[in-house]
Amino acid sequence: MTGFALGVDQEEWCAHLRALSADRLRPLADKGEPGRINRPLLAELGELGLLERVFASGALELCLLRESLAYGCTEAETALALQGLGAYPVLRAGSEVQRARWLPGVRAGRTVAAFALSEPGAGSDAAALALEAAPDSRGAAGGRGRGRGRGGWRLSGEKCWISNAPEADFYTVFARTGEGPGAKGVSAFLVPADRPGLTGEPLDMLSPHPIGSLAFDGVPVGPEDLLGEPGRGFRVAMDTLNLFRPSVGAFAVGMARAALDATLAYTAGRTAFGGVLGDLQAVAHRVAEMATRTEAARLLVYAAAGAYDSGSPDVPRRAAMAKLLATETAQYVVDHAVQLHGAVALRRGHLLEHLYREVRAPRIYEGASEVQRTIIAKEMYRAVAPR
Repeated sequence: MTGFALGVDQEEWCAHLRALSADRLRPLADKGEPGRINRPLLAELGELGLLERVFASGALELCLLRESLAYGCTEAETALALQGLGAYPVLRAGSEVQRARWLPGVRAGRTVAAFALSEPGAGSDAAALALEAAPDSRGAAGGRGRGRGRGGWRLSGEKCWISNAPEADFYTVFARTGEGPGAKGVSAFLVPADRPGLTGEPLDMLSPHPIGSLAFDGVPVGPEDLLGEPGRGFRVAMDTLNLFRPSVGAFAVGMARAALDATLAYTAGRTAFGGVLGDLQAVAHRVAEMATRTEAARLLVYAAAGAYDSGSPDVPRRAAMAKLLATETAQYVVDHAVQLHGAVALRRGHLLEHLYREVRAPRIYEGASEVQRTIIAKEMYRAVAPR
């Protein structure tokens, strides 16, 4: 994919999404309590059919959706994305029973999902997971284990920095079942929030949505709770991240575009030094740089999405590049937008004050920028390795 341009229908859909985010989603987001799940906002996303689009669309449409919502309401974008991240493993690797039980509620915005991968000692290094899934002959939930001749497991350990915890209704949990070393010994489980032994607490983070820790004290899970095959959970996690990493980039591009448009409007009308700010070469050149970087990031994001949808073998490299460039670019653009606005942008409630707080986390979650660089380098060197 050498270039990217939206068709007329796509442009109209994106404009419609931006209008929805401003007119119907922003008012609900403003009524939400920071650090808590905004269930009315989720229900509205379901009513509008946007949560359904997360599961019915490919990577390109998911990116368009996330970028457009991020432009007008980052809270709505994040609520939608977290539903997809937490429930996508169920869609791809879950059983028919699991999908029928959980996905209708997720699509409607009634059931809150969460993706529980990170741990206190295994954030960026996901293969270093320590949450233990010890064999349990009694089976899950007090002896109900069935299938494959297994009695089930007991989960013991911690998860940390989990979005939507501890308020989610179920968690996609990755634990070490020991079929092999490192990533080869990780399995994925669907764990309802009311499962005995599972507790959680909120973390006070720089985030408008809830982030918490989870404690597993012998939490029972059985074969019916597995997502995919035992020992194949790391692949479930990576398949999910390969889809969502480019769309994290789209989220970042949406924030960058909002910051850029706000800066254009402000510098075109703000009088200073006998003219307007935009007449100053230093200001104009900075805005030009912001615009160029944003467009470059946007093109890389949609190239990665196109590669995913076409089944290209280089998706991991492209997804990592897209997330890396887009999130770093958004940080640059928002920071310079604040600088060009001056003190007004630091006032609580200003768009840029909000974006300045929102834009930092995407450079860390779903693989920090340093991890993305490592992925890119490994994929490049693998391509030239002696055969």
